[in-house]
Amino acid sequence: MEWLTITPPLLAIIVAVWTRNVFWALGIAIWLSETIIAGFNPFMGAQGSIDRAVSVFDSPYNTRVLLFCLIIGALIVYMQKSGGISAMVERLQSSGFASTPRRASLVTAICGVLIFVETNISLLTTGILGRPLFDKLKISRERLAFIIDSTCAPVSVLILFNGWGAYLLGLLNENGVDGATGVLMATIGLNFYAWIALALVFATVLSNRTFGPLAAVEQVGSGASVAASGPFNESPAPASKALYMAIPLIIMIGGTIGFMIWTGNGDIRQGSGSQAILWSVILATAAAFLCLAHSKRAKGELVEIGFKGMGDLLPAVTMIYLALVLGASLNAVGMREFIASIASSFPAPGVIPAILFLAAAVTSFTAGTSWGTYGIIIPVAVPLALGAGVPLPLAVAAVMGGGVFGDHCSPISDTTIIASLASGCDHMEHVRTQLPYALVGGLAATGLYLLAGLAS
Repeated sequence: MEWLTITPPLLAIIVAVWTRNVFWALGIAIWLSETIIAGFNPFMGAQGSIDRAVSVFDSPYNTRVLLFCLIIGALIVYMQKSGGISAMVERLQSSGFASTPRRASLVTAICGVLIFVETNISLLTTGILGRPLFDKLKISRERLAFIIDSTCAPVSVLILFNGWGAYLLGLLNENGVDGATGVLMATIGLNFYAWIALALVFATVLSNRTFGPLAAVEQVGSGASVAASGPFNESPAPASKALYMAIPLIIMIGGTIGFMIWTGNGDIRQGSGSQAILWSVILATAAAFLCLAHSKRAKGELVEIGFKGMGDLLPAVTMIYLALVLGASLNAVGMREFIASIASSFPAPGVIPAILFLAAAVTSFTAGTSWGTYGIIIPVAVPLALGAGVPLPLAVAAVMGGGVFGDHCSPISDTTIIASLASGCDHMEHVRTQLPYALVGGLAATGLYLLAGLAS
């Protein structure tokens, strides 16, 4: 009966694709998972769903993620109303850095690479900067969502001086890996999917060409998808000072780095990413509040404007919340252990890296989280690789890349949801248009892991 543990996330994927309503998909999947836990009693499953939804807030990490996603709404609207975003866009265009679609896309992609401290901060920052640029140049928001999603997440597992690196290092240490830091550093060159994903982004940006559903969206008409559903779609305020955008963003990025070092007692790799992000976003929002007050464009409306911005993000935050609830329920039902056991059942040592990559991808795709995937697959991958004589960095890199690959394909992934939110495009359109690129990268990475495993 263990195979039943995979049915809730699969049902969520089917319902999301069929109805294009992620809320219904996540809600039904949560109820089904809790019904399985309750011995197939649908009424107890409904009760368990409510209890599971409440228990999500037992985790400080989950609570911080939800809070910062709400507060970021106030930050964005403050920068909009102050005229800071419009001024920054004009500055980038007048300087020539973002005067054409190719240059605007390149600036956005570079920002996604450079802001590697935390994935969500990177997604939101590049999305905030890129959205008005893309709108002004009549570039689809689907292309923006693809660029930020396929740079911010891959770079987080390549430049490991961040929360991802600290988390992975902790997992390796917990599983008795000697020289865990060296092993983790050795994964950089072996993380094939992350490198391929970045290469696809820059190939798209430099050639200014797209394929698959993304090309079809852009052929509908110049900038036809600019008006896609999403928050903050009202006309931008007239330009004022670029500093009104620059100051909050600098505080947010610099604060995240500083708080990561502080919470890690001087070691950024040991810092708390969720704490650093929440504190930095609060400081950045306070700075944006003061910038708006200084601009004298919203007399007596500052607090109301902030709440309006948070309200615009409430649907997206609800989506993330339901994804967290589903992840907790799937962990309780034993879905991840089932997938991990399948991965470990293959006897041929040469195929182990490819199998680990695909197992991590399936787990991340169905659960909607690469972090949760690492927590369950790495404890399996370490003894499996050591016992079979597979190089440990290769096995760990396969798990890391597979987690990101699954995230890129999944409509219930938190990073995919935030990428849609940051770009202001329809969530299912982002998933649909990014999927061919992710599949190309995933297929190529699978082949490379198979070759590397057979050669080791």
